[in-house]
Amino acid sequence: MGRQYRYVTVDVFTDRAFTGNPLAVITNAAGLTPDEMQAIAGEFNYSESTFVLPPEDPAHTARVRIFTRRNEIPFAGHPNIGTAFAIAHAAEHSGAAVGSTILFEEGAGLVPVDVLRETDGRVVGATLTAPQPLTIGRTIPAAEVSRDHRLDVARCVGLEPTAVRTSTHDPVTASIGLPFVIAEVAPDMIGAAQPDATAVADAARRFPFETGRFSIHLYARTGGERGEAEFHARMFSPLGGTVEDPATGSANSALVALLASLDPAATALLTVNILQGVEMGPDKH
Repeated sequence: MGRQYRYVTVDVFTDRAFTGNPLAVITNAAGLTPDEMQAIAGEFNYSESTFVLPPEDPAHTARVRIFTRRNEIPFAGHPNIGTAFAIAHAAEHSGAAVGSTILFEEGAGLVPVDVLRETDGRVVGATLTAPQPLTIGRTIPAAEVSRDHRLDVARCVGLEPTAVRTSTHDPVTASIGLPFVIAEVAPDMIGAAQPDATAVADAARRFPFETGRFSIHLYARTGGERGEAEFHARMFSPLGGTVEDPATGSANSALVALLASLDPAATALLTVNILQGVEMGPDKH
């Protein structure tokens, strides 16, 4: 390109390097075209890379564009956390002032991210507020027999239809800015799930997302009582180039919002501990 752009890589949802979910942040992407951003994201080969641009509204911190290996998306969880941390960390070391809340303009809307600091002011993390309230879209059949082959969620993740539980809810699309198919599976089957790219592509044609993706977020209740639960979760997005994601903030946030919407009386008491990346190995969760 003949131009130079600074970037940093961070590991999100972890306190150890080379674990959690990696992210590349191009800290000043002004001048890059969307095609160049997509090419750079493909070169990094992370689940997402972010590109920081001047905001359209000067009252906001930045405009942030998020690219997977294959396409742009309007919002995601760990890219916002990682980008806010990178910006605040850089400001900390340069002596610049960054407020306690960073505001990102994104395709899904305005994303407020609160910077977390130690008592000495050192930046250690961030928490975000979703850009949109929960929306629940179409129901996706757990399994459907058509032309002598199994389709939809069970087939997409390589499980028998009986592994997909529907007593709490059917597999359904849910979004707080980025849509996912969310489905509950039996606890003893969460580790057996394996995405079938052909089945996912077939499902994507029959149940298209506006974002051009078809991402499936599975969860299994593995412990806890009413008002407090422990889940194992796995997220597959092979059409976006991510066979499995080690940690997915936007999907887990949509999951918790979905469960809260199904039992409004328990909302004030709902506490969920979600373990993700466990099935990928000890260095990913």
